[in-house]
Amino acid sequence: MGQQEQQILMNKVKVFSEILGRFQLFSNLGLDSYSGNRDVYQALGYPKTITWQNYWSRYGRQDIAKAIIDRPVKASWKGDIEIIENIDKNETPFEKTWNEIYTRLKLKSLFIRADKLTGLGRYSVIFLGLNDTQSVEGLAKSVNKTNGLKLLYAKALSEEIAQIDTFEENSSNERYGLPLTYNITINSGDNSKTIKVHYTRVIHLVEEPLEDEIYGTPRLQAVYNRLVDLEKLIGGDAEMFWRGARPGYTGEVQPYYQMTAEMLEDLKTQIDEFENNLRRILINEGVKYNALAQQIADPLSHVDAQMQMISAVTGIPKRILTGSERGELSSAQDKLEWISYVTSRREEQNEPNILRPFIDKCIEIGVLPKPSNPYMVRWDKLFSLSDKEKVDIGHTRALAMKEFSMGSIEEYVTLDLFLKHFLNFDEVQIEEIVSNRERAIEEEEELTKDEEDILKEETSTEVRKSATTPQGKAENPNPVSGVRRIRTIPKQ
Repeated sequence: MGQQEQQILMNKVKVFSEILGRFQLFSNLGLDSYSGNRDVYQALGYPKTITWQNYWSRYGRQDIAKAIIDRPVKASWKGDIEIIENIDKNETPFEKTWNEIYTRLKLKSLFIRADKLTGLGRYSVIFLGLNDTQSVEGLAKSVNKTNGLKLLYAKALSEEIAQIDTFEENSSNERYGLPLTYNITINSGDNSKTIKVHYTRVIHLVEEPLEDEIYGTPRLQAVYNRLVDLEKLIGGDAEMFWRGARPGYTGEVQPYYQMTAEMLEDLKTQIDEFENNLRRILINEGVKYNALAQQIADPLSHVDAQMQMISAVTGIPKRILTGSERGELSSAQDKLEWISYVTSRREEQNEPNILRPFIDKCIEIGVLPKPSNPYMVRWDKLFSLSDKEKVDIGHTRALAMKEFSMGSIEEYVTLDLFLKHFLNFDEVQIEEIVSNRERAIEEEEELTKDEEDILKEETSTEVRKSATTPQGKAENPNPVSGVRRIRTIPKQ
């Protein structure tokens, strides 16, 4: 065995020793109670070691576990994502190439899936399929940064599918201790095969790393025991109702009655048919049946306690976690906390740990042209105000402006500004309202002009009539006061 093979073997033994040490640490969980005389984890049914398969099973089969993973991801990736190099309207080569890749590969869906897989395990990867190699063996080599390098596909893979094979062993290398190659399992129809992939073709994603940058903290790890408790509570409640909704019976044989073996066997047959809904009545003599009392307890308070603990650890408001954040059940405080949580998640996880590593990797290998200016990430607004909230805010602002201006708001705010900043109307609505208002003003001015013309014409007629009347016999010495004003509506 050569020196290099011995070194690789020693490194694998070292890694195995660390894993074994952690396994022994987890195996002692639950023994710190009653001076180690009672294994609390074993008594309560909690697993001592949680594997990726355990997390995957919980995610796939337990509703709250799925909500813990999915809801923060869906909320934080909500809306459009813009990558901007220049704030002006001219599209740069960097922006144009990014928009093409973003649309062609449906990157938003990719990031969402990668985010979920990162939270399920200790890490996930995004495997980049490039056109620099035509063979599977070429994937084990570093990316060939040639002109015309194109990103053909990108896959989000879990730690179960993309397992770390080797690490960088050179202590003078800046990547010392980081993965060097991965063993990635590719499923193709009914067949699957494992290929070796170089780290330059992989983006390694972690969330909340502690000891190193390779392994993060699964989102379900801290609440796993609570998830087990919830399953026992809710499953036990259903089982309790199933068994208690139809009570059991006890049979009391009368003292004077003697039951033969045939009668006992017939009674057992009847009871079995009754329990399996094959008959609705029991025919028997000498035996009195008494129904057992139903014992059904309400588990709501116990479930609520578990949900409160899960909410406290995950940071997800309980109303959001249980799906009651809509309508009259919503809470302003919960909404503010949720917005703050999702905003911080965008700033601390989505952008620095997923989005920017992907863009930076594409720039590094030449898939994206190097931007002349530092690029910016522009996120869509998290939540829009409801119509009622917009009206309430506008009403409050209008009252404040009225008090400030001593009742003359028009001196400070034009109609379009009032509609925009006080009522939160969009540009289309503002343009429509202002246009209708201007049209109404024009029509009013036309009506006023028509009335004035009619008044002038009638006044002139009366004056002429008065001039032709014999002196002292004028029918109307004050012709203007006798004019009847006629209001006409012009044709549209």
